[in-house]
Amino acid sequence: MLELPLPDDFHVHLRQGVLLENYAKSIAKEFGRILVMPNTVPPITSAAQIQDYRSQIQQAAPGLDLLLTFKLNAKFTPEDLKQMKEAGAVAGKYYPAGVTTNSEDGVSDFDSILPVVAEMEKLGLVLCIHGEEPTAFCLDREKEFIRRVEYLAEHFPKLRIVFEHLSTKASVEEVLRLPQNVAATITVHHLLHTLDDIIGGSLQPHHFCKPTPKRPEDREALRKAAFSGNPKFFFGSDSAPHAQSKKECCCGAAGVYTAPVAVPALIQIFEEAGELDKLSNFIGAFGADFYRIPRQTKKVVYVEDPWTVPEIVDGAVPLFAGKSLKWKRME
Repeated sequence: MLELPLPDDFHVHLRQGVLLENYAKSIAKEFGRILVMPNTVPPITSAAQIQDYRSQIQQAAPGLDLLLTFKLNAKFTPEDLKQMKEAGAVAGKYYPAGVTTNSEDGVSDFDSILPVVAEMEKLGLVLCIHGEEPTAFCLDREKEFIRRVEYLAEHFPKLRIVFEHLSTKASVEEVLRLPQNVAATITVHHLLHTLDDIIGGSLQPHHFCKPTPKRPEDREALRKAAFSGNPKFFFGSDSAPHAQSKKECCCGAAGVYTAPVAVPALIQIFEEAGELDKLSNFIGAFGADFYRIPRQTKKVVYVEDPWTVPEIVDGAVPLFAGKSLKWKRME
């Protein structure tokens, strides 16, 4: 038996409409508090949209504690940002144009968003970053984006920056080198996978995500960071559900649906590494501290009770579909 804090997830995609209802209910079974991404269609870019999105999610999962975000663009005025913060947004998300799902309208001119970032710093809003350089070779995109994070950390020293879903050793080293206002999220699938798990044998579309998992030494660096007990690193699943038909096609969507299995999988990963004592802070403390919100006080219990992950959950194929996991949450 293992007692843990009710987990936080600082990076979740819930989509919209009918799909949102099931995704929200599923994640509420595993997490107490989530940071919801804004790359919907249309994107979340106003106070009214933030309030509406919150209402939709709360209707589907009433007990879920929500942290809302907006999608960054260069057109925001100081008043826009103030209103979105008052509506409940805690962060703005920087998507470079075209790097991932629903990012075609993302930032194409880095300099253009700097005045907006300056206002975010004044308001105490967090800047979350999908850190990939669109023009670089796909496996080098995260590494090439590091210079952008360096610039932001240097020029906006009071701005809290989250370099999300790290996938490279170089990024881990950079987060460690940069000041305390820079932190990072790590996903369960980047702790598990390398590029071999996507294309090493047959193509595995349900493992395909952005940023793409890289080499074994990159995965090892991510594991070392997660197990380190360093408060700069905390959990963000980047759980990104897509209908099975959207993954198993000629232009498969990027994203791994991890919400239904993330915590049991993390327990297994940390246990096998002999680092189970580091898991509580990784999923229930460091992220809250960085976002300057109270840590969860509720506890949940997990037991060793092997179970088989369903082949389909909410119309999507989850991580570990059809495979066995050792740990299960006690209801």
